[in-house]
Amino acid sequence: MRLLDTLRRLPKPVTAARLASETEVSARQLYRDIATLRAGGVLIDGTAGYGYTLIEDPALPPQSFSRLEIEALMLAVASLGDLGDAALTAAGHSALARIVATLPDRQARQAAHATMRAWRPVEPRAPITIDLNLLRTACWDETSVRIGYRDARGQRSEREILPLGLSYSPRTLMLVAWCLLREAFRTFEVPRIETLVIGDTSFRPRRVQLLRDYVVLRTAEWKQRDQPSPGDAATRDTKCPVDRVIERLS
Repeated sequence: MRLLDTLRRLPKPVTAARLASETEVSARQLYRDIATLRAGGVLIDGTAGYGYTLIEDPALPPQSFSRLEIEALMLAVASLGDLGDAALTAAGHSALARIVATLPDRQARQAAHATMRAWRPVEPRAPITIDLNLLRTACWDETSVRIGYRDARGQRSEREILPLGLSYSPRTLMLVAWCLLREAFRTFEVPRIETLVIGDTSFRPRRVQLLRDYVVLRTAEWKQRDQPSPGDAATRDTKCPVDRVIERLS
């Protein structure tokens, strides 16, 4: 399976030396693995000394996308380099490679020559020092985390929170959470989190309901704070920005 994944991801043809390095096996073992895949029905073109190309992958069903859908997928994954961390970006490129491997030849060529590009923002994002994989796992598993957090005034606090979801933007990464210390919803700038460990409190299956409560609370606050005057009511956006963010998280 690692060999198949590598053949899908890397530019074609892939040399035996590169395949052996990526899958962490010897060249002799690689040749045996290529022969095993071919015997199992996988169509792999090429030979030793030239390189290998995965022609047909029976492990993946055929897929079809419109040209605009292909462009949207390429643009979304390219944008991960600006929004996410290295692990998230690598996961996106790996998933995209699997998708492209199932496309008909014409659509695969469209993916290779996409016309839309994403460019990095001029202003650099604040660095993140905690393990984001740990934070994402806590969100998925609905388990509390204990964090050390330094606010905008430089004051540090320790608290246990229930992580509900992450909101990615070009400027920073935000964490929406329920604070067990304050017994209230809080948002944290992830670059300001200095320490993070998994806690002992499970909040499964409350995450979705907590997010819905958060949307209701923030929407009410937003509407009360920013009621448009009669003169500009027609031009004011009537949907809460928080609502747009959290509906994606939930």
